[in-house]
Amino acid sequence: MGHRHNRAPQAREGKLYCCVVLDAFSRRVVGWSIDAAQTAALVTNALGMAIDGRRPEPGTIIHSDHGTQFTSWTFTDRARRSGLVPSMGSVGDAFDNAVIESFWGRMQTELLNRRRWRTRVGPANGIFEYLEVIHNRRRRHSSLEMLTPTNYENLHTNHIHVA
Repeated sequence: MGHRHNRAPQAREGKLYCCVVLDAFSRRVVGWSIDAAQTAALVTNALGMAIDGRRPEPGTIIHSDHGTQFTSWTFTDRARRSGLVPSMGSVGDAFDNAVIESFWGRMQTELLNRRRWRTRVGPANGIFEYLEVIHNRRRRHSSLEMLTPTNYENLHTNHIHVA
């Protein structure tokens, strides 16, 4: 699993933050959370969604960056209680975060840079649709044989044992 947060554009009401958990095998968004604050709860909620939806095998590695949300006791405890092994690459290592950085770049270009919102509800709804519909079910990836994450998983269901 890859785990990372990013800031959505600022609405007139204020900033909105989004955290996403990506399955490294299929590039599918398997957990996400949106909030007005950048807290441990933001990342722990996204992780919880991924755990509940995937039921990962003990020993599954979850990679995150070095943000304080990911080094918090709450996040680390949730991961370990679920049998996950938290992993963080070296500071400033772009290779460690290439998959998630590519995801954020696409979402920024395909959604966030194209719209302006008055309230936080607008970008929250837009992000939900982008994650669940556009990214997972419609967007084709060259790294996935030009399939969507959902189609790629369906093609390789016998290979998916971990999130």
